[in-house]
Amino acid sequence: MTSGVGALWSARNSLRILVKRDLAVKYQQSVLGYLWSLIEPLGMGAIYWFVFGVLYSGATRRHLGDAAGSYPLFLVTGIFAWMWASSAMNEATNALTGQARLITTMNVPRQVFPIGRVTGRFAEYAAGLPILVGIAAVYAAHGKIHPGWSLLALPLAVAVQLVLLVGIALLLSAWNVLMRDIERFMRLIIRVLFYATPIIYPLSLVRDSGMPTWVKLAYELNPLVGIFQLHHAIWYPDEFPDARLLATTVLGSLLVLTFGWWSFRRLEPAVLKEL
Repeated sequence: MTSGVGALWSARNSLRILVKRDLAVKYQQSVLGYLWSLIEPLGMGAIYWFVFGVLYSGATRRHLGDAAGSYPLFLVTGIFAWMWASSAMNEATNALTGQARLITTMNVPRQVFPIGRVTGRFAEYAAGLPILVGIAAVYAAHGKIHPGWSLLALPLAVAVQLVLLVGIALLLSAWNVLMRDIERFMRLIIRVLFYATPIIYPLSLVRDSGMPTWVKLAYELNPLVGIFQLHHAIWYPDEFPDARLLATTVLGSLLVLTFGWWSFRRLEPAVLKEL
């Protein structure tokens, strides 16, 4: 794995070119261009705010605590990070099948292609950070949030999410070449993950529920749970994951990366033969 990382670092210019190409192709015939990476999460945030912040505001406020007065910020913070995760998983699935000609002709580590999809979606997430900061500034000016040391949760959240998504991308891209059902299966999994992760609701809602203890423990084994707690903790320090959840999240993400890298290298000969 160490030698593979070294080879990947040597091919960083190729990775940068692939990311720029993917972004250019994605938005080349779009009038609004990169604005779509902002419009979609903001639109989703408006819909969920209407449902849970207006129609079911009573139930929402009981569990949000200090975040109740700035629920739109809570929503948008989670949805921006989710758009990065869901888009990366979706696009990584066909990262190899959709670029077969490049893969068989370019002399670069094949990991570059799925990692490029994750990096490209991170660029879209980064483009939305000024909007997120602007919304947070409005609430901070009205005294509804008090950001401080908790802002340091952002680089930690991004780093752990990047590790997890790279591992998942390596797994999905290789498996999908050999089993094309993976792409269809992931559409369902991604939809389930959205509601099985504290993106639009606080983790306390799950912990205070009447579900069996083993279900709650299994729920928190999902590394995305701790990752989104870190994202929310940027503005709401009380949401910072406890030591057990943080350790589970970091170790789980590293295990996924290790297993994804190992699987990709083991399946690479079969993948190249199939392509």
